[in-house]
Amino acid sequence: MKTNNLILVIGLIALLISSCKPIYQCGQPIPEKNQLLSKRVKAVISERDSLCKTLELRDSNIVALNENITNLKGNITGLNQSITDIEKKYNDLSGEKLSETEKFNLALKQKTAELNEKERLLQEREKALNELQQVIARQDSITKRLNDVLRNALLGFNSDELSVEIKNGKVYVSMTDKLLFKSGSAAVEAKGKEAIKVLAGVLDKNRDIDILIEGHTDNVPIKTAVYRDNWDLSVVRATSIVQILTNDYKIQPTRLTASGKGEFSPRATNETPEGRTSNRRTEIILSPKLDEIMQLLKTN
Repeated sequence: MKTNNLILVIGLIALLISSCKPIYQCGQPIPEKNQLLSKRVKAVISERDSLCKTLELRDSNIVALNENITNLKGNITGLNQSITDIEKKYNDLSGEKLSETEKFNLALKQKTAELNEKERLLQEREKALNELQQVIARQDSITKRLNDVLRNALLGFNSDELSVEIKNGKVYVSMTDKLLFKSGSAAVEAKGKEAIKVLAGVLDKNRDIDILIEGHTDNVPIKTAVYRDNWDLSVVRATSIVQILTNDYKIQPTRLTASGKGEFSPRATNETPEGRTSNRRTEIILSPKLDEIMQLLKTN
């Protein structure tokens, strides 16, 4: 009996499988005419219905998944575009920063070069200044030594006849008319010639000294057959001393300059006899040669 039932079930299953069209659609109720089917066949059909529902659910899920995949692909495309935009902005910003950095570095390099050049010039000027200061110090040393030598050499003359002092880096030997000249005359007196002889001895031993002879008078007007005014007299007196130095003591003329100031550079007031006496003078101004200083100034 069991064998017959098994054969029947197998036959029905084969019939169902081989049929192009199922006995009924998935989920369709079993027609009344097939109500007599065996429980086994019914179970198979029920299982098929369950599989059909499972397939429908799977298809539904697949559709939903496909939609999700499509949406995700869209999202991915959007994200990729956003990433591209962000990368572009980053690259642009990086380029701008790089450009600003390059500009900064260039400006820094230029400023550094300018500072280096200024520092070089400053060092050169400091060097030149130091050299100039050394030369001036040597000149001052020469001036002081010359002043000391002249003071010692001219000690035999009275202070109201002759004075020696340093002014403005130069040695001033001031000789009064009492020592050098008679009133209204440009001829040097004997005692004045003695002073000039001592002075010439010092100048001959110190040949790097320039010599300026300046004649000065008081403000009392003078007019003679020889001299038109005080200015004329002061110039001739200075020239007289220059001639003694060059002719008698062979001082090089290139070292000498004669000038007259007349009454226009007084050292005291002309309102008193003492002041006028002080103003009637001849100044021998001695200064170390400035050739070295001038050369330094030209070089720098």
